Amino acid sequence: MSDLEDILKRTIRAEGPMTLATYMATCLTHPQHGYYTTRDPLGAGGDFITAPEISQMFGELIGLSLAQHWLDHGAPSPFTLAELGPGRGTLMADALRACRAVPGFLDAAEVHLVEVSPALRAIQADALKGHNPTWHDGLAKLPDAPLYLIANEYFDALPVRQFRRDAKGWAETMVGLDGDTLALGAAPPAPLAALDHRLDDTQRGDIVELNAPATAEAQAIAQCIATHGGAALIIDYGDWRALGDTVQALRNHETVDLLDAPGTADLTAHVDFEPLAQAAVQAGAQHSRLTPQGFFLERLGITQRAQTLARALTGDALESHIAAHRRLTHPAEMGTLFKCMSIHAPDTAPPPGLEP
Repeated sequence: MSDLEDILKRTIRAEGPMTLATYMATCLTHPQHGYYTTRDPLGAGGDFITAPEISQMFGELIGLSLAQHWLDHGAPSPFTLAELGPGRGTLMADALRACRAVPGFLDAAEVHLVEVSPALRAIQADALKGHNPTWHDGLAKLPDAPLYLIANEYFDALPVRQFRRDAKGWAETMVGLDGDTLALGAAPPAPLAALDHRLDDTQRGDIVELNAPATAEAQAIAQCIATHGGAALIIDYGDWRALGDTVQALRNHETVDLLDAPGTADLTAHVDFEPLAQAAVQAGAQHSRLTPQGFFLERLGITQRAQTLARALTGDALESHIAAHRRLTHPAEMGTLFKCMSIHAPDTAPPPGLEP
């Protein structure tokens, strides 16, 4: 039994079953035993690979999209260039490199990273040498300034509560004990006002997930943008008004049991973009249409960029490059599963690649 598993069991014995959100949060961010606080989970030697690790084109195009929006809206200086959950810093490094060609952008940008993992902070510092990034544990301490923000595969790692519709209301998924073994169960069903809007499009047995931390963070981002200007790009796997059990655990690039060896697997859930958009509007900002990642990248010119890079490649390197372009854009790979949405200031257009 791992140390974290023992902690979880002792907590359940003392306090009773915990929500799925509490279980996820403990597994991912426990100070001593949490998944994100103890390791570098990325790459072939980790548990998953994100788009920035697949190809430099991803970060380049995102950086240039935000830079064009910055130019189109007065090139404010200074401004905050932030990333939530920046992994190894690859996306931000690629974005900054591409934006060297944008007059004044790098001089005006103050780089801020929201990252809880000491291990990843060290890797990010190396990747972003010369850009003097500032790290934060959360959004609250980002400067009061125009905000240009990137959140790629960030919201999917925030803990969700999960509910199954029943004749008497909604039964919440709980993590408890079956003897001395962690086990999933359900709380007694009850009405839940937060899910009243899902009564028309669900039926008995359907599962809906709520991500309160994601909604709160989207609102905080939108409030800053509504007040100071800027834009945020949110890219993640999910959909509008998501439905079903989407919580999964990933270890060594394979799906594993959610309760197996807590703290050693990445736990994620599909992002429901609808409440994020609603939070943006309530905070005084606006949002773009939800757009498949493949469409977004093609509008930004990824195929032309891929052709340019391909001219210097041969053999295995060229084959790998072609495969990376396909993986990022093709509907059968990341092109449709992953979506992109912007939050931007009132009375402004979204960043290039997206539509109002």
